[in-house]
Amino acid sequence: MKYILVTGGVISGIGKGIIASSIGTILKSCGLRVTAIKIDPYINIDAGTFSPYEHGEVFVLNDGGEVDLDLGNYERFLDINLYKNNNITTGKIYQHVINKERHGDYLGKTVQVVPHITDAVQEWVMNQAKVPVDDDRKEPQICLGGTIGDIEGMPFVEAFRQFQFKAKRENFCNIHVSLVPQPNATGEQKTKPTQNSVRALRGLGLSPDLIVCRSAKPIEMAVKEKISMFCHVEPEQVIFIHDVSSTYRVPILLEEQGITKYFKQRLNLPIDDQPSDLLMKWKKMACRYERLLKVCSIALVGKYTKLSDCYASVFKALEHSALAINYKLDLMYIDSTELEHSTEVENSVKYHQAWHKLCKADGILVPGGFGIRGTEGKLQAISWARSKKKPFLGVCLGMQLAVVEFARNCLNWKDANSTEFDPDTKNPVV
Repeated sequence: MKYILVTGGVISGIGKGIIASSIGTILKSCGLRVTAIKIDPYINIDAGTFSPYEHGEVFVLNDGGEVDLDLGNYERFLDINLYKNNNITTGKIYQHVINKERHGDYLGKTVQVVPHITDAVQEWVMNQAKVPVDDDRKEPQICLGGTIGDIEGMPFVEAFRQFQFKAKRENFCNIHVSLVPQPNATGEQKTKPTQNSVRALRGLGLSPDLIVCRSAKPIEMAVKEKISMFCHVEPEQVIFIHDVSSTYRVPILLEEQGITKYFKQRLNLPIDDQPSDLLMKWKKMACRYERLLKVCSIALVGKYTKLSDCYASVFKALEHSALAINYKLDLMYIDSTELEHSTEVENSVKYHQAWHKLCKADGILVPGGFGIRGTEGKLQAISWARSKKKPFLGVCLGMQLAVVEFARNCLNWKDANSTEFDPDTKNPVV
């Protein structure tokens, strides 16, 4: 088993998940079986109880596991089915160790972070890496995993510091994703955050084999050489990933910079130097995505619209659907509360802007949600879609409210409602 650890530096949300997924895609295109593990340092057992504004949407796996949305990227990019144990959290690890301690498995020893928590992390990773995730049910050959150096993530970093010796150098590779900012005042790309991040990681006992530099614009060669010199790596070990029009372009950027050749040598992988059919298909898809001319605008009427990750699965489903029929998706997020009469009274500009967006959309989608706030606005949007014969899709709460709206306005049951919002309604249609 080969292990690739992806760590993040400088800021969270830098793109570890997309880069890990993209590396997996390249290796899978070389004919290797790939699995993925996401490590989150929070103490929650899983992502099921999060507010969408905390970590974006919860991704639900086939086994019912509620996990970080990065596992959604892994599944989409790698075409695999993961399990709830592919998402490790501090809460899960501590719960596992405490249960063993209560059971007497440690034979009265003092249970500590080192070695008991770190050993539990390593065992979990080694066991889960062997679980088949492809349709052929064969054991994976490569396990990708990601974590970040927050204070609560230190036990994981220490676990992998130990693990690199247990797995042996030819089976373990560390990729560090770092930020290269470009302040508007000078317009110069700064390498100091990456230097400090790599130095901090080395101080914790992990030395990066590849440094992936994230930036807004393509990075100049002089910057690459500077990072190579100050971070004690060869220039070919510094990879650049700038902001691109589509995340599907990332595997191509990595492949163009010789990452396949590097992994072949570094991990002694049995792969050809020739690009595979799968990667050629991927390139065609990425190019097609960028050349789409026809636009389809969809209004997403929800109440967590300040962060696009709150509706990640809806966005991805719409994006894939649009791509399949050669359309570019224009997704307009509309806060459902802004469609309500109370907003018209308080802020008429916001109210009219929201309705203007809704009216010009080709289709309307009302996704899931919790609580009564914003439901009146969703009902208004659903009513408008039905009366104007606009294509409409209600998901979860959106579908339930469509039933409520129909009962109220077509069956004339004025107090029709869901028992979630009104337990005493005379017409509990949901």
